[in-house]
Amino acid sequence: MSTQTLPPARYLGRIAPTPLVRLPGPGAQLWVKLEFLNPSGSTKDRIARHILEKAWRRGELQAGSTVVEASSGSTSIALALACAQLGLRFVAFIPGSATNERSLMIQAYGGSVRRVAGGMPEVIAAAEAFARESGAFAARQFENLDNVEAHRIHTAAEILAQLDGLSVHAVISGVGTGGTLRGLWEGFHAAGCRTQPVAAIPRTASDFAGNPECCSLCFSSKVPGVVENCSRLYADWKESGVAPDLEELAVDDNECLTATHRLWKQGYPVGPSSGLNLVAAERVAARLRPEQTVVTVLPDRMERYFSHPVFEALR
Repeated sequence: MSTQTLPPARYLGRIAPTPLVRLPGPGAQLWVKLEFLNPSGSTKDRIARHILEKAWRRGELQAGSTVVEASSGSTSIALALACAQLGLRFVAFIPGSATNERSLMIQAYGGSVRRVAGGMPEVIAAAEAFARESGAFAARQFENLDNVEAHRIHTAAEILAQLDGLSVHAVISGVGTGGTLRGLWEGFHAAGCRTQPVAAIPRTASDFAGNPECCSLCFSSKVPGVVENCSRLYADWKESGVAPDLEELAVDDNECLTATHRLWKQGYPVGPSSGLNLVAAERVAARLRPEQTVVTVLPDRMERYFSHPVFEALR
């Protein structure tokens, strides 16, 4: 097994913990982790750094190696930044529907962008084919357990330290790869917390209104980064039954956008997935007692959404 030393002069390993702040509201204490303050502007910096550093130490990567990933945006942006720090080449496969801001950010860090027609299954297939043909290292965020581990050993530990002895009674997150929700729950659970995991599911408003009891996951395209039926990490965890109180909480996608605007007015420069997490977390907090604690994350920054419908009212 390789014990290669990581390149010097990197700042990724010297980033301070992102802040954890409390938001007002009824019921339980609601704490939000400001993940948009990570270097590339999202919580995906955590998994990009962790996946690449472990692969480097295992000898799967070295200076000049090529990394490939299928991503709707934030993971590719984070990997592009991390690859720039590590002296690696990066190729991002993204959906044709991804905002141009995301493509520009990836390219600004030196990455290459390949748009793929169709949804995430087609994007993932294209990235896998490229990795096989070129010998590139595939990060595989939807199935790589290092994704979960990054949040279990880093993000969860940060939150528990910032809560200064408080327990976590519920943790809420949208499901892109599922790594954030699963990793946080595993970290809290390992620390002795009896934490309920809640997956926030954005539903298209018309579908949601027409069939509010539907249990199928009809994810909305208005909340990028939260995708349906792509993640083995989430599916395997759900099917294992290790978290029997896992709840899937549907949220009207228009509520997500309204909550995002509300966060802006409070000075939080976030994207629509933060609005999703906030709505779901407020609902969970409202049904718990004041002495209990609910945690969620504000996953990414607003600048990658300037051409997204969330900004329509301002254009």
